Amino acid sequence: QVQLVESGGGLVQAGGSLRLSCAASGGIFRINYMGWYRQVSGKQRELVADGTRQGSTNYADSVKGRFTISRDNTKNTVYLQMNSLKPEDTAVYYCTAGFGGPNYWGQGTQVTVSS
Repeated sequence: QVQLVESGGGLVQAGGSLRLSCAASGGIFRINYMGWYRQVSGKQRELVADGTRQGSTNYADSVKGRFTISRDNTKNTVYLQMNSLKPEDTAVYYCTAGFGGPNYWGQGTQVTVSS
C-alpha cells in the first residue's frame, strides 16, 4: 500500500510563494504518476498539475506560468512550487500517485492566500 505525506501548506499573502512536498512510501515501485489536486469546500476536487516518471507534465490553465511541478525519483517525492499566489488559489491541496493515474491520496494540506 502506498502512503503519501504532504507538507508545506500555510497562510501567505497574495503575490507570495509556497512550496508543497509529498513523500511516497510503501509499494513505490508501482508509482509512475504523481500529481496535485485541490478542493474548495462544496466544490469538486480539481487537477492542479501532474506528471509522470518520464518527465511529462500537465497543468491546469489557471496555474500555468505560476506553478511548477517537479519530482525527485531518488526520494520518491513530488513538489509543487507555487508563485504569484492569488486568493482564488485558497484550497486544500492533495497529493496523488499511482501507476497510470490517481490511485492513492494524501491527507491534504491547507493553502490560504490572503488578499
